Amino acid sequence: MVFVTGATGILGRVVVLELLKKGKNVRAVKRPASNLNEVRHSYTYYTEDPDGFFNQIEWIDVDFDDIYSLRDALEGVEEVYHCAAKVSFHPKDEKEMYHTNIRGTENLLYTCEGSGVKKFLQVSSIAVLDTVNEQGEIDEDSSFNPKLEHSAYALSKHLSEMEAWRASAEGMNIVIINPGMIIGSGNWGKSSGDIFPTFEKNSFTFSGGSSYVDVRDVARIAVELMEKNCFGERFIIVAEGRRYTELAKQIRSKLGLKEAKVLSEFQLNVGRWANILFGWLIPKLRMITKTNIEAISSLHVISNQKIKETLDYQFTPVSESIDFHLNNYMNDKKMKP
Repeated sequence: MVFVTGATGILGRVVVLELLKKGKNVRAVKRPASNLNEVRHSYTYYTEDPDGFFNQIEWIDVDFDDIYSLRDALEGVEEVYHCAAKVSFHPKDEKEMYHTNIRGTENLLYTCEGSGVKKFLQVSSIAVLDTVNEQGEIDEDSSFNPKLEHSAYALSKHLSEMEAWRASAEGMNIVIINPGMIIGSGNWGKSSGDIFPTFEKNSFTFSGGSSYVDVRDVARIAVELMEKNCFGERFIIVAEGRRYTELAKQIRSKLGLKEAKVLSEFQLNVGRWANILFGWLIPKLRMITKTNIEAISSLHVISNQKIKETLDYQFTPVSESIDFHLNNYMNDKKMKP
């Protein structure tokens, strides 16, 4: 039995599907309020037999604050894919992020240590990697620099990753993956599913960029790393870096929208001072923090050589990934009443 947390998320649902395609029995974690029909619908974009695969899933509600609940959920489980995480860059979500990302991971690993779990995959993030190599690239040997100012999300992912490394040092078979910004279908407007709605509704963009990867690539790589027992290591999973201006142009053009204007660092810093003065009154201003401004104004070079060499893997080009998932987004919009 394979246990997948965050199974209704944009990545978790595809990891579940990938495991089912390989004939695995999957126990998938959801929240009581999760929309399983939305997950089932998103499978229509990934397989010709969405209902057949979806109906094989054993869904389960788990309280990550309750060790006994976790112990019951892990009964008969040999492999764990820990995809669950709170993703946000809004200060109001800091407390929930720390609780979900750090405490939830700590409790899950603690419970796994006393169970029949033989393999554990932790989904981390490139946000925890700061230092660069001699070529000026971020790679798997890069580390978290505590002297730098980080978003609450990056800090929470770093601390949750530390829990996984601790368990690995104590003998658990653990592999850690660090994906870039994941492009996928479904869960529109939430977490990684917010890419297309954000570019659609905002007529402005930023000078920086990020490293992107297709959700199907992340899921396939995660399963293959577990099959090959690549334990005690981390793997960066990115296809390529792209500037926000490039993505905005591709997405907004296909949606029939005018080209987005680039906000300068000066304009962003004016917003930051407005946040300092009026953030208590206008919640949207609270997003304009120094850390967030630095993040959206830069583009780091991130190496994917290790995973390409380890698995001889060829990534889906970002432009192709955008087209595929944007079509799904547009089709889903048409279906709305």
